[in-house]
Amino acid sequence: MTHKFTRRRFLTISAAAMTLGSQAPAASTIAEATWRGTALGAGASMRLLGLSNAEAAPILAEVEGELARLEDIFSLYRAGSEISRLNETGALDAPSPDLLEVLSLSDRLNRATEGAFDPTVQPLFRLYAKSAAAGREPDTSELTRAMAKVGWHNIAFDAARVTLGNQAAITLNGIAQGYITDRIAALLTRHGLRDILIDMGEIAARGRRPDGSDWRVAISQPDGTILRRLRLSDRAMATSAPLGTVLDINGKTGHIFNARHGRTAKDFALITLSAPSAALADGLSTAFCAMPMKSQQNALSVFADVRLEARVKYTT
Repeated sequence: MTHKFTRRRFLTISAAAMTLGSQAPAASTIAEATWRGTALGAGASMRLLGLSNAEAAPILAEVEGELARLEDIFSLYRAGSEISRLNETGALDAPSPDLLEVLSLSDRLNRATEGAFDPTVQPLFRLYAKSAAAGREPDTSELTRAMAKVGWHNIAFDAARVTLGNQAAITLNGIAQGYITDRIAALLTRHGLRDILIDMGEIAARGRRPDGSDWRVAISQPDGTILRRLRLSDRAMATSAPLGTVLDINGKTGHIFNARHGRTAKDFALITLSAPSAALADGLSTAFCAMPMKSQQNALSVFADVRLEARVKYTT
């Protein structure tokens, strides 16, 4: 499928974090650069303290180049991307270190979440998107055929080659935005920037605001109301919501699937996690949408310093 679907945003930079406002020192002369763009089709933004826009221009150009490079690996909407070529042919020689790193973390997440994190659900996404375009739901036989292609055991990878068996296809949309967030944060850190706030679909905060306080992030409920406001420093945060992107006109089929039965994960309407890395928070928040609470707790015990920040049960 070549259709793009709009992703609702549940995790946002608080308005207070984007302007100095009344709480900042009146005489503050801290330079600041801002940037807005896109990453994997979603809106993205950055705030960098200590540099003017002119001073930051070479760094921001490097950021845009890095984003383009990473999209050439992870974007399902670029025909020549690594993931698109892998899905098209079932094999990819000489995978990039970035792809291997994300696949390795995906393997760890799959085991820690008892299979709930499973990038091989891409055949389900294709099926539901195609059915929605035809104005209907998949029938039982179609779902059975798609489910036969789902399963993390269908992928094998090493430094030389990635292969997919059994007509499998993968999506890394449940972790790639977090990974991209981490890569951009690392790039900025290499340039000596210590106080930064990055929103690449998931959020990473380093250092502090101009007034010395932590950065501020707001979590929205599915109905748009603010669920919680948090302070964030030297940490990342990700929110997943199965109906954040819907594939049908009725708004009932979401983009996060339960790999066990092949239907939209509907135990939880929203999950927010914070972690040392955005990739980890992103992957776990995706998986938790399809996991009971006990299994979530078991998964949290596997990873150091991951916190469940918000959890909203799905109601019909």
